[in-house]
Amino acid sequence: MRLCIGRLGHLGDGVAEGPEGPVLVAGALPDEEVEGVVAAGRMASPAILAASPARVDPLCPHAAACGGCSLQHADEPFVTAWKQEVVRSALAAQGLAARFLAPHVSPPGSRRRAVLAGRRTRSGVVVGFHGRASGTIVPVPGCLVLHPALLAALPAAADVTDAGASRRGELDLALTQSAAGVDVAVTGGRPLSAGLREALVAAAARHALARLAWEGEPVVVRVAPTQRFGSASVVPPPGAFLQATGEGEAALAAAVATAVGPARRVADLFAGCGTFALRLAGSAEVHAVEGAAPMLAALAAGARAAPALKPVTTEVRDLFRRPLLAPELAGFDAVVLDPPRAGAAAQAAELARSPVKVVAMVSCNPVTFARDARLLAAAGFRLDWVQVVDQFRWSPHVELAARLERVHMAQRRG
Repeated sequence: MRLCIGRLGHLGDGVAEGPEGPVLVAGALPDEEVEGVVAAGRMASPAILAASPARVDPLCPHAAACGGCSLQHADEPFVTAWKQEVVRSALAAQGLAARFLAPHVSPPGSRRRAVLAGRRTRSGVVVGFHGRASGTIVPVPGCLVLHPALLAALPAAADVTDAGASRRGELDLALTQSAAGVDVAVTGGRPLSAGLREALVAAAARHALARLAWEGEPVVVRVAPTQRFGSASVVPPPGAFLQATGEGEAALAAAVATAVGPARRVADLFAGCGTFALRLAGSAEVHAVEGAAPMLAALAAGARAAPALKPVTTEVRDLFRRPLLAPELAGFDAVVLDPPRAGAAAQAAELARSPVKVVAMVSCNPVTFARDARLLAAAGFRLDWVQVVDQFRWSPHVELAARLERVHMAQRRG
């Protein structure tokens, strides 16, 4: 079948209109003419008959097999503009529009945190990312996304896999760059026996890992794997969420600080280990709320040890089931809202009912962001600006920061 690509789908595939409906075309770009076999609404191996001006040769030697980067065949201006359009379209679907600030794109080789797969096979050990739409693990020694520290830790991941993976199972190895070295958290392995513990201790020493945890239990802590948030040093629990790149984290933190402005009291909801709370505490009192107690404990310990911070209070709370209610929010000048992909509809509804004047939103899902922003807009908030922050270059993943302000306040300032 010969088709013309009309647009990109949300996973980065080209989308064409076929005689029986939309067809997903792997590796295709808008306005390209392609030809290939269509099965179940998908063209898996298209021949590009007429290429887009945005098409480039993939730089990574693993691009054809690895499923980590699905857009290396498009140049950076195209990918950045497409990600902004994804956000713009999600907002338009909710009847919203916004001013877009200049996007931030993390450079190659900057991913400081990644989850790799590891498996023992008859011929040895394989560690890497899964192939595209496949359970096959693709080794990635020349990956252009991973930070050099994580690339250097691939032999350590292989040794850990050899020691602790079953023949039938697959390990997840979360590798995180820290100030003290690479921090490794493993799940999916064999039960932690005395023999396995001894092998893991030896592997951690051989590769100078900062910490090695097995199913959430630290097995080796050679040096505390600290992360720096403003003036505070934090030791996250094993496998804890962190922003994917240092550059992306800095861009999001700057956007949040700009959005919050001179607020004296700030609530940081879905606060994690303190990415935003501990930076904001340099000039504002912060109440940090998070459902995962170990992450919040790490935040609190970092706050206690940091010099010259304003007061930081913490609260362990499931914000999906028990959002902060409007009366509880009344004492805050601004709120930071950084939920997971599901968004924060219940919390946004309470913010809409509260007297809070400014909301800084961070999101990794434009669809749920737009849904939650609409709840606030219906209550009198104006979506002031949006900034795309691309920490996952060459992938369809989209992240953003935004500022919302109550209209009457904005009019008074204007």
